[in-house]
Amino acid sequence: MESELRSIGELARVSGLTVSALRFYDRSGVLTPALVDPVTGYRWYTDEQVAPARLVAGLRRVGMPLAGIAAALRHRHEPAVLGALLDEHQRRLEDGLADARRELSRIRTLIDPGERPMTTRLVLSRTDLAAAVDAVRFAVGADPELPVLAGVLFDVEPDGVRLVATDRHRLATARAGARVDGPAVRALLPVAAVDELRALLDTGDGAEAYLTVGPAEVVTSVAGRVVRAVGLPYDFPDHRRLLREALSDAPTHRVPVDVLTLRAALTTGEVLLREYAGSRHEVAVLGLDAAGLRVLAADEPPAAGVVRVGVNRHYLLDALDAGDRGQLVLELDGPIAPLAVRRPDDGDAFSVLMPIRL
Repeated sequence: MESELRSIGELARVSGLTVSALRFYDRSGVLTPALVDPVTGYRWYTDEQVAPARLVAGLRRVGMPLAGIAAALRHRHEPAVLGALLDEHQRRLEDGLADARRELSRIRTLIDPGERPMTTRLVLSRTDLAAAVDAVRFAVGADPELPVLAGVLFDVEPDGVRLVATDRHRLATARAGARVDGPAVRALLPVAAVDELRALLDTGDGAEAYLTVGPAEVVTSVAGRVVRAVGLPYDFPDHRRLLREALSDAPTHRVPVDVLTLRAALTTGEVLLREYAGSRHEVAVLGLDAAGLRVLAADEPPAAGVVRVGVNRHYLLDALDAGDRGQLVLELDGPIAPLAVRRPDDGDAFSVLMPIRL
């Protein structure tokens, strides 16, 4: 039988993995041998394991974590699933590269304080940027003890700018595509400056907006009018990590909703009152069953087959308004998982609301 199998050394040569790596993936349960000699402990592999081993080697070279490699092997015959795993890892790599570039830029200014910080110039649609601001403005924090959250993050990417705001209980993000000239950079603008910038975007019909973004200042120009905004001197939370933690898996339920209908139900429906940090909050109870999503009565008892989620009523109304669509999609996982509000036609604009335990 051994003549029909490959030794661990032979598999290492044809796959690009080292012998020690093959032993590691065996111990991890990712790529187990077809046969292990009970006396010598030698590992033997079949020809059918060459392709999976080569896949593991490739994923290892691009830094895929062990859990991702295991998932890729399980789904290697499912192109759509495997493609999604690869896309997710590529986004992580791109995010890490952008973060590294920003950090290197900061380090250079520390080494040579006289070095002028790099700036990046963007040309983008005035209306696209206005829509992005409107999509996140409601989530800006107002707690004086958390001044880092009292603004909107402008995170410049290779082909656009992503806007992010959070007050710890909700997070909103949106994106505007742009022609970008310069390195990745980010700036945290105070909410008053964001409102001034937003007012500027309502001027100059058909005009493009021009942004010059540096670590300390953002200059916006529309139709010859200019607004300068000095950034807040804080490190904004890692919104990518927050989103990964809040939305780590595909949601259990994706529910299309009519905004006007849901808004009316939220406005007229009963609420629960909850105390938090010395303030009273109105909690709407959402119920999802086979018939769809509805706002439950405050005293309606739990029922079998109904997913119940409590959410701050005003926060959800704000998210519906910021969605700026007749139809939105709510994503729910259960009573203690974050609730996401998405635009069905824009994967980059959505908000995440933390649930309130009922």
